[in-house]
Amino acid sequence: MDKEREGFLSTSSPLLSDCKIEKGGLAVRYPGSLTWHPLNEKTYKEVKGLTEVDDEQQAEIRNARTNLFTVLQKSLQLPNLAFFAGSGTSLGKTRGPRMWDLWVKSMFIDGEDNDLEDNISLMTQKAKEICEKVNYKDFDEPNIEHFLSSCDAYQVVFDDVDVKEFVSDVKLNVLNQCSEFLNMQDSDISSYTELLRKLAKRRVRDPRLKVFTTNYDMCFEKASSELGMMVVDGFSYTRKRRFDGKYFNYDVVDRKKDEHNFIQGVIQLYKLHGSVSWERDDSNIFEVSSPEPDKACLVYPAKGKYQQAFIQPHLELLSRFLEYLRQSNSCLVVSGFGFNDDHLSEPILAAVKSNPSFKLIVCDFAACDQINKDGKYWKLLSDLSSQGADVTFINSSFDEMVSLIPNLIALSPAEQLAESIFSLKAGGQPDE
Repeated sequence: MDKEREGFLSTSSPLLSDCKIEKGGLAVRYPGSLTWHPLNEKTYKEVKGLTEVDDEQQAEIRNARTNLFTVLQKSLQLPNLAFFAGSGTSLGKTRGPRMWDLWVKSMFIDGEDNDLEDNISLMTQKAKEICEKVNYKDFDEPNIEHFLSSCDAYQVVFDDVDVKEFVSDVKLNVLNQCSEFLNMQDSDISSYTELLRKLAKRRVRDPRLKVFTTNYDMCFEKASSELGMMVVDGFSYTRKRRFDGKYFNYDVVDRKKDEHNFIQGVIQLYKLHGSVSWERDDSNIFEVSSPEPDKACLVYPAKGKYQQAFIQPHLELLSRFLEYLRQSNSCLVVSGFGFNDDHLSEPILAAVKSNPSFKLIVCDFAACDQINKDGKYWKLLSDLSSQGADVTFINSSFDEMVSLIPNLIALSPAEQLAESIFSLKAGGQPDE
């Protein structure tokens, strides 16, 4: 553990390694430790069993937040910065659909969940028949992406008309649910705009902020549009936008007086599982307003089934993700991702093990609960973190996590000097 972080932890709240942070609680766990540090009064009182907090305890909470702010500020200033958004980022204020919502609307009678324990009894007769045909049996924890993957595998052999029609209906439902919520009056994407505003305005000499997401929705596109930011997403700059990986190598400069100056506020967006605005036409992928379900460019790899991840554009997008994970001086912030997709979780785990300058910050509404459940990748990452690997866990919703992130506007020389002095006082070393 570096001296700077050790100094922070020594002045933070008392040891809480055996406590359980409830879902929705706000706390942080640093590398080299099993200690969870509460970051607000509510969480502090829950883990301590208190009804009130005194002035000294209030100071502990403020100190914990200050420590996290400083750690984040240092981590997020690394040259290669990326944000990885899972389905959890679209919940909360954004009002996006959960994976469970996609299943209910696609498979249940009248698309309603009556809170019955037996999920099978709620399914339409047609849905039951298709599940039986494609041998889908995971009804304890059903997942619409895993179901569609089973259908695809079945169709490779049988090319069944009934399965084809049912899959088309399910895809249409998924496209609608992942599109329509952004038009609802109570949908609020302010956390997305705040995230991009904070992270994208960094030093222009550094590589652009990379945003990787498994979500089909258009939240990042809408947020960047509201901020006036330009998005490099792998599509051409022609009237009919066509996907080609070479466009990720392009950038935007301001040419004044024969000088090429990179403009601020440009991000690179990698939609690893496709998008509600992508349509496949033979071997080409185009951006359209409303893709036809049978042509929709979505990928939904189930556990152990990687076949769709190795066709374009997903092969290009996945290769870019793997390339990023191998870069030195990188920081990846993960939010709302359950580590259920092996083809994405395994490379992240490998980067933690093999890339010595790689920092991983994992934020989740139920991070502590996920670790306690001993999920494969949560357990492995937790063990590596406790042994000193640079993995930080934040138990937090996406909305709250964004509020914790410092602005990454380039520091002035005076501010850089102040940061170095603070680092020395904390027992660490100033940045090179």
